[in-house]
Amino acid sequence: MSQDRTFQLDKIRNIGIIAHIDAGKTTTTERVLYYTGRTYKIGNVDDGNTVMDWMQQERERGITITSAATACHWRDYRINIIDTPGHVDFTAEVERSLRVLDGGVVVFDGVAGVEAQSETVWRQANRYGVPRICFINKMDRTGADFWRCLKMIEDRLKAHHIAVAIPIGSGECFGGIIDLIKGTAYSQDGDQTTPESVEIPIPDTEKERYEAARHSMIEKLAEADDEIMCAYLDGQVLTADQIIKALRRVTLSNKAIPVLCGSSFRQKGVKVLLDAVINYLPSPLDTPPVVGIDPRTQEEVSCPVNDDAPFAAIAFKVVSDPFVGRLVYFRVYSGTINASAGVLNSTRDGRERIGRLLVMHANAREEVDKADTGSIIASLGLKNTFTGDTLCDPSHPVLLENIQFPEPVVSISIEPKTRADQDKMVDALQKLADEDPTFKVSYNEETGQNIIAGMGELHLDVLVSRMLTEYKVAAKVGQPRVAYRETITAPADAEGRFVRQSGGRGQYGHVKIKVEPLLESTAIEVTDDIRGGTVPKNFVNAAANGIKDAATTGAYAGYPMVGIKVSIYDGSYHDVDSNEMAFKTAGSMALKAAVAKAKPVLLEPIMKMEVVTPEEYMGDIIGDLNSRRGHISSIEPRGDTTVIHAFVPLAETFGYATTIRSISKGRATSSMEFHKYQELPANIAKTVMETEAVTK
Repeated sequence: MSQDRTFQLDKIRNIGIIAHIDAGKTTTTERVLYYTGRTYKIGNVDDGNTVMDWMQQERERGITITSAATACHWRDYRINIIDTPGHVDFTAEVERSLRVLDGGVVVFDGVAGVEAQSETVWRQANRYGVPRICFINKMDRTGADFWRCLKMIEDRLKAHHIAVAIPIGSGECFGGIIDLIKGTAYSQDGDQTTPESVEIPIPDTEKERYEAARHSMIEKLAEADDEIMCAYLDGQVLTADQIIKALRRVTLSNKAIPVLCGSSFRQKGVKVLLDAVINYLPSPLDTPPVVGIDPRTQEEVSCPVNDDAPFAAIAFKVVSDPFVGRLVYFRVYSGTINASAGVLNSTRDGRERIGRLLVMHANAREEVDKADTGSIIASLGLKNTFTGDTLCDPSHPVLLENIQFPEPVVSISIEPKTRADQDKMVDALQKLADEDPTFKVSYNEETGQNIIAGMGELHLDVLVSRMLTEYKVAAKVGQPRVAYRETITAPADAEGRFVRQSGGRGQYGHVKIKVEPLLESTAIEVTDDIRGGTVPKNFVNAAANGIKDAATTGAYAGYPMVGIKVSIYDGSYHDVDSNEMAFKTAGSMALKAAVAKAKPVLLEPIMKMEVVTPEEYMGDIIGDLNSRRGHISSIEPRGDTTVIHAFVPLAETFGYATTIRSISKGRATSSMEFHKYQELPANIAKTVMETEAVTK
């Protein structure tokens, strides 16, 4: 069967559900699938029977770990949905989803409002220019406050929000929502036996609030849209159609964010949210054509949103399915692709063959014979395609912008328990690394151990659990270790001279370099400042490669170096004995000599932490954070709880989840994300280096 082209491009919505952990993303998605007829029974996270959280690890832990794709239909529109994780350790899943989506639904907890990871996903959406709408969920929870959430969206996210629906009551008194555009209320969005919405007149007790909120909505819309501003100043009575069209314009241009509310768990507000997805979020036609470069000529190439254009797509996810094999998810930006077609992977400059094409519904599959522009599809048969790679028509090569991922900050050692597990473990680690770009695997020659690195304790815990359960590998796991970095704090000069003479042709390489700190940067910049041709260009390039290799393995304490500018300004060569290998070695020697003079220091990752606690435990929690070398940046009341914002070194956070449960009798929660690298205090740096020396 072919993918249904009765859905024209303007009737397709590619959206992601994004939010902080426990805001209700998966619950919202489950209700959407039920109301659109995609499922016949509502799944619940607590019962472990959701469609989108299908992995064993997700159901056991009650969290989303991997983004899941599905498709459903509403009002003659096709909605492709990706449900993303909320935990910061799985931020790569959000990053790659936002790269290929046209719009986003950001879900907030009506009690907690804007939380730490909410800010992270908001910044990611800003980076990719993704238009979005907000849904303030859990309005039935005690302490829910719609107006406080709006203020937090304005203050913490710096977003121009426009409330298009307001709640009738909150907490136990939450009775439904008022649609400010249509001027109607919904006392209930149905339940499993009566899925139809119940539309009622606005209650008399709510009319005054409705009038004030509608007036505010039109004022805010007029600020963002010239057409509405003119009509508003002329005193015109705006129709619902005018307001919806204006809201769509300001949403697509990212000038404003429509905000809705409800309770996904109680099935309230979900249908209004679905209408908002159709009304305000972009179709593939509303997004500008993706621009790439021609790898042959380096000229800019535009990929029009058109089935008749040459095929161009980005692979954004790789999954090793135990039943069908290696699945590669990709978004088609331009043209169409048939099953069994040959394509070019322009990122790796290699030919690939598309196998079967599959429309995914979480872990269920529906085979199709063709994928059109705007499709989110999976394929079997792509053996050498990885996350971020561009797939294109071989006769029209194009290279699209890759997806950037953060570097891992935590590592652990892992060893097979028996010789029989060795090969199984190598295979399992390779498959997991293929799936997750933030999961890195390396081998320590000195200790003979495999080192795996990830974004946090939970990230590595989940991956190790998957290896033990899915791949049946018995392994011994070490303690978590911090991914330190090295840098320099002063400029210095040095030279590297590599001379070897042994009978026949010798080895001769000689370079002089200057190093200086690159403030607020994690790059290693190497420049060629040689004048007068004292060293040929090819030898300079070889020396630069030697410098970069030495920086990767560390020139001070064995950790990768960051934030250094290296200038190769002089040197000498021998007509017979010089070669690229000799200059590569000379470059490495020069960097190590320069770093030794440049006051090297160790850097440690600092985490931005948010702790939400009842007030009676605040003193104990602050005391514990201080004992962990934490810096408290702010404390703010939030309803009947207190939110503590702090910066804490990653090395001091291991086991924190257990500690905070103990201090607060299980009532406090915490979340954290990587903030920056910062110089490690000298006494601790000395201990770290001594420990590293003993380990080696």
